[in-house]
Amino acid sequence: MKVERFGRAAALLSVASFALVACGEANNPGDNGGDGGGDTETSDVQGTLSGGGASSQEAAMTAWTNGFTSVAPEAQVNYASVGSGAGREGFLGGEYDWAGSDAAMDDEEWESSQEICGPDGAFHIPSYISPIAVAYNVEGVDETINLDPDTLASIFAGEITSWDDEAIAEQNEGVDLPDTTITVVHRADDSGTTENFTEYLEAAADTWEHEAHETWPAELSAESAQQTSGVVDLTSQTDGAITYADASQIGDLNSVAVGVGEEYVEYSPEAASTAVETAEQVEGQAPNNMSVELDRETQEEGVYPIVMVAYNIFCSEYSDAETAELAQAFGEYVVSEDGQSTAEEAAGNAPMSEELREEALSALSEISAAE
Repeated sequence: MKVERFGRAAALLSVASFALVACGEANNPGDNGGDGGGDTETSDVQGTLSGGGASSQEAAMTAWTNGFTSVAPEAQVNYASVGSGAGREGFLGGEYDWAGSDAAMDDEEWESSQEICGPDGAFHIPSYISPIAVAYNVEGVDETINLDPDTLASIFAGEITSWDDEAIAEQNEGVDLPDTTITVVHRADDSGTTENFTEYLEAAADTWEHEAHETWPAELSAESAQQTSGVVDLTSQTDGAITYADASQIGDLNSVAVGVGEEYVEYSPEAASTAVETAEQVEGQAPNNMSVELDRETQEEGVYPIVMVAYNIFCSEYSDAETAELAQAFGEYVVSEDGQSTAEEAAGNAPMSEELREEALSALSEISAAE
């Protein structure tokens, strides 16, 4: 049974606000407190939708769930910030109705999703685009430090151990670098952020000898902490520490400008968005799947290559119409102009392009309920 509650994506969007139309019929729009007509419509979807996953999306997810409640007052969306790996595991185990993940499902996970999501399995919507900052805390150094991929990899591999190392100094003329010991801080839990960061190191650096994975290489000795907030807190408390984290959550920490071609590029929403626009879409899995493969070795001017594309992973088919309707409605709000703007204000992510939004809404329109 195809869910028919929501019309085509373009009909759901307006410049002023997000208009969510239920059952193809608009409810009486509000007027922001006056008696005249406004253009904000609400949805009559109801029930509770439960999700879990990436902690990097936590700020954006709070903005999305609050924003969705404002247009769908009879609906409630809960999100557990448990990490990407645990989120996907909970989704596949039936604990969550959808998952937030900083990394796409592999083929084995997607095949498992067919057991709960119908023959087309689950599909990915790239809802949250964010640069991964290489953040550091070095007392007395307030300048942005430049680091090329090989130097970054050598630091995180424990081969460069002091901030005044020659490899760092020669890229940062005029910066008074102390002889402070470098303390590498990594995620202790399964993390899509770790997978994205190590994927970058594997692709861009000749000095990195480890495969990309959502867990940090066990053979590398370093400090660790749980989730994004944990690594940021530990780095903030440790002179000489360096870590990797969603750029929107690094707080007052400084961050590295990464070597790309002949220049050094600082992270920004614009530089991250450019990286995604040049990415290739991964083929296979569900027909409406939207996972992408980023070019980590790019030499393009102005591109920040350490980018995380966080997905919301939904079922193509849900067991009941209420859950299918809620999942589709929430997904459509997240990728709407209002939803992306709300998340940008709360979390600093890079809003998706209009072309990507249209594709996402088309993919979400394929959600159905079992007969």
